[in-house]
Amino acid sequence: MPYFSAVFARTDAGWIGTEVDLSEVAGVDDITDIMRETAVETAGDTVVLLVEEEDEWFAVVRLDDGEDPRVFLSDPRATLTNELARMLYEQIGVPKDAVSDEPAGDTALLADLGTDPAQLTRLGERRLPGDALSVVAEQAGFAEEYERLR
Repeated sequence: MPYFSAVFARTDAGWIGTEVDLSEVAGVDDITDIMRETAVETAGDTVVLLVEEEDEWFAVVRLDDGEDPRVFLSDPRATLTNELARMLYEQIGVPKDAVSDEPAGDTALLADLGTDPAQLTRLGERRLPGDALSVVAEQAGFAEEYERLR
């Protein structure tokens, strides 16, 4: 599998994870629809999508009830070779010609789930994507679901 992607929805009983296929998405609206469908099926109000591409880059997308998706991308250079990364980067709102090797997006999107902005930035800069997402999952409280799906 060239990438791993899973949606985690927070419910009254805890987090529920579902692996998702993003190969056919045409834009962030499609990704948001997939996340909302998962939230409806689990009655979750907070939904987090984790994406990892061949240990090259990772993305975190968060969708809260009634809000627009918030995105963090560990390596914006991935937009040069990967359509999914490009779609996510566009959601961040950075001009296309402003691609850098620094993590981009909403670094605070997981602050209330245990990963503060500085730590998320460090994970994007210094960790292998799979390892970084393991830390995110552990701190948010869905490490068991994450490991089950991996």
